[in-house]
Amino acid sequence: MTAQVTIRPIEAGDEAEWRRLWTLYLEFYESSVPEEVYRTTFGRILSDHTASEAAFYEPRGLLALVDGRPVGLVHYFYHRHCWQVEHVCYLQDLFADPEVRGAGVGRALIEAVYREADAEGCPRVYWMTQEFNATARKLYDRIATLTPFIKYSR
Repeated sequence: MTAQVTIRPIEAGDEAEWRRLWTLYLEFYESSVPEEVYRTTFGRILSDHTASEAAFYEPRGLLALVDGRPVGLVHYFYHRHCWQVEHVCYLQDLFADPEVRGAGVGRALIEAVYREADAEGCPRVYWMTQEFNATARKLYDRIATLTPFIKYSR
């Protein structure tokens, strides 16, 4: 069953719902961030991405709504790449409320990022997920290509 999903940019008045959704996302990955990160990230999402070249690289965010109620979010940003002239787009966080999973919210958010990247002349969108995220990986396998890269982190 697919819900009627509306996607729009995150706005200043969305902070409470954005925070609720992002907290659920972080909890899914058994993680948390301090209050300063919530405030800073939300401010960066709301920044004027055309104000300067540096602002272009700030995170952006979209909300998914069903019947006018926020039920999902995505964060993404652009960055330069050494293997191509165009920027690439990193889809950093993607979350759909458990009550609407399987209704097309995740797909709608990813496809919205694809459209945004295309509009910016950015031909590549990529993201990571944890191996255990089998439900989401079923969607990802349908709309993207799994790469052989392994992530290392300090």
